[in-house]
Amino acid sequence: MPISLVTGAAGFIGSHVAVELLLRGHKVVGLDDLSGGFRENLPSGVDFEQASILDHARITALFDLHKFDFVFHLAAYAAEGLSPFIRRFNYTNNLIGSMNLINASVNHGVKCFVFTSSIAVYGRNQVPMKEDMIPQPEDPYGIAKYAVEQDLRAAAELFGLPWIVFRPHNVYGERQNIADKYRNVVGIFMNQILNDQPLTIFGDGTQTRAFTYVSDVAPVIAQSVDTPEVYDQVFNIGADTPCSVNHLAITVAKAMGVASPRIVHFEPRHEVIEAWSDHTKVRKQFGLNSAVGLEDGISRMARWVRTTGKRRAISFKDIEIWRELPEAWTKPS
Repeated sequence: MPISLVTGAAGFIGSHVAVELLLRGHKVVGLDDLSGGFRENLPSGVDFEQASILDHARITALFDLHKFDFVFHLAAYAAEGLSPFIRRFNYTNNLIGSMNLINASVNHGVKCFVFTSSIAVYGRNQVPMKEDMIPQPEDPYGIAKYAVEQDLRAAAELFGLPWIVFRPHNVYGERQNIADKYRNVVGIFMNQILNDQPLTIFGDGTQTRAFTYVSDVAPVIAQSVDTPEVYDQVFNIGADTPCSVNHLAITVAKAMGVASPRIVHFEPRHEVIEAWSDHTKVRKQFGLNSAVGLEDGISRMARWVRTTGKRRAISFKDIEIWRELPEAWTKPS
């Protein structure tokens, strides 16, 4: 029985990957500090360890104990838009924490390290984004993700650590943290509706993204280690069809039973305007079936959100740079 470590296992995508690994016969150890995840997200059968990836001594002890075959690294603070204002926090959690895991993986002979990166590594003016493009990340979040990718390449070259990198984008679905007001716009919209608040959009809402239902991502990540020919490769993964944030707002409102949503537009923030990627490579390699459509996926998530109920939006307490911080983020939740 393969033994796999899933970081961020109490979070959104991590909990779904853990489920898929259990279904594939893995023993799964889930690591999470619960800073953004929830115990109720943990699937039955996961051996849970509450700890931070920044605790290198705890990480080493965990690897000593379990002798992991595979590492699935999904723990991150993925607030891309906030990352320029929390640079130290971003690099500490998303880069240094990853190095602790890579060090332990090298020292313990892990068979494959699977890293969830992001299309944020590409930057602007590169649509559709393809794996053979030269990344030009625009913000600290994308920079940190690309740095981890580069370090994995270096670790493979020097130590022979096999790796796989997935670059998903705008993933939504059940078990997403809808209380985080800085990321995951689908969850933000749904939580605002539950709290009888207007839907808030930065800029005019014409910026485009391809929103991806989680079931189109998690199974592929879990099964990837069973295909050695994909080792040491990068794969974009996600939905193919972009839509505007304005269209998304209307779609979410409809799924939540709101015919005419109130929408408030804030000043634009610094962000890539058009972001979606090409998935020819992942489709060819893994033979993916048709993806879940936007309305179907949003409806599925809406049913779950209505069952779990609203949450109070939490403000990030340790902003490092206040200059140019969007005014909407300076107000208490």
